[in-house]
Amino acid sequence: MAAISGLIRVMEKAARKAGGRLRRDFGEVEHLQVSHKGPSDFVSKADRAAERTIYDELKQARPDWGFLLEESGEIDMDPDQPRFIVDPLDGTSNFLHGIPHFAISIAVQEPKLGGGGWGDVIAGVIYQPITDETFWAEKSRGAWLHDARLRVSGRRKLGESLIATGMPYQGHGNFAEWSKIYGHVGPNVAGVRRFGAASLDMAWVAAGRFDGFWESDLSPWDTAAGCLLVREAGGFVSDYRGRSQPICDAQVIAANDQLHSRLHKQIAEALK
Repeated sequence: MAAISGLIRVMEKAARKAGGRLRRDFGEVEHLQVSHKGPSDFVSKADRAAERTIYDELKQARPDWGFLLEESGEIDMDPDQPRFIVDPLDGTSNFLHGIPHFAISIAVQEPKLGGGGWGDVIAGVIYQPITDETFWAEKSRGAWLHDARLRVSGRRKLGESLIATGMPYQGHGNFAEWSKIYGHVGPNVAGVRRFGAASLDMAWVAAGRFDGFWESDLSPWDTAAGCLLVREAGGFVSDYRGRSQPICDAQVIAANDQLHSRLHKQIAEALK
């Protein structure tokens, strides 16, 4: 196995510390479901508390690095240093409803040489507190689940493939566009799954549990770590036009090389 770097250890430590709190809070949410107001308020507190824990841990370890945080936004530091991209609780609706499928996602993105924005994602950790699984990757060092190397699925035929997606919901996303895509993809694959946490969908593509994934209208903190994991596991990530970017979030297609091409073709045909 690859030796775990100091950076990944720092990120995993922060995720695990916040994850312990989320596990405790998750148990409380299950008891509060009789009240609509109670759980929603509680979840927002859980989000903020987890984010603060992660921020404090990472800030102590890398004081000059910036942050892009789901709850607190962008925090600029030394422009020549990388930044952490943090989603403290991906799968909030699952958490709220007592469904044990949510994760913490942390990525590191480098500044472009010479300034002018952000470049490659060089490290990523996706931690699932309930199952205690740590998916991690570093640029050019592969993708891993704990100490086991990850590889994307080897399936080549859409008809044998299990594909994950995220569906639009109240106030978010374009349901008409998603329906067109599903109308093309659904009849041609072995199954479509919607589990409600994009970071875990992408980690599971990297692990070969899902054969592919598509979704739109996401944010950088949803996919930054997942994009790196899939690529380091031998997969491809692009937008709906087939363009590869360090972080694909507005539109994401992820799969192995041949399935990516086939899934991309289905989506392109749907959106003509």
